[in-house]
Amino acid sequence: MKIDKFEDIEAWKEARLLVNEIYNYFRNIKDYGFKDQIQRSSLSIMSNIAEGFDRSSNKEFIQFLVIARGSVSEVKSLSYAALDIGYIDEKVFNKILERCFKLTNLINGFIRYLKNTRRTK
Repeated sequence: MKIDKFEDIEAWKEARLLVNEIYNYFRNIKDYGFKDQIQRSSLSIMSNIAEGFDRSSNKEFIQFLVIARGSVSEVKSLSYAALDIGYIDEKVFNKILERCFKLTNLINGFIRYLKNTRRTK
């Protein structure tokens, strides 16, 4: 499997969808600190996948994927808070968690793949 650009990475595509959803779900929230944090953590996922892709080794790329995976956990954690304080309902919460679960699986699979291959650019 040859990936020519970060836009070809399934995890990046999924992260892009999550960013769009997060911005839509929280667009009317007046708690700007909270809104900024959940938006920034979602952006961090796709940004770290993209940045890692352009690093010179699989080891470095994996490092960025691990950071991206951590940002997925941050989005999940903030989503629990959003549910608890009434910023989102159970339906939106479950959609976010589903997307995060899928993203974590994609990132984990990509890390496994990179550990067993040599990447050529």
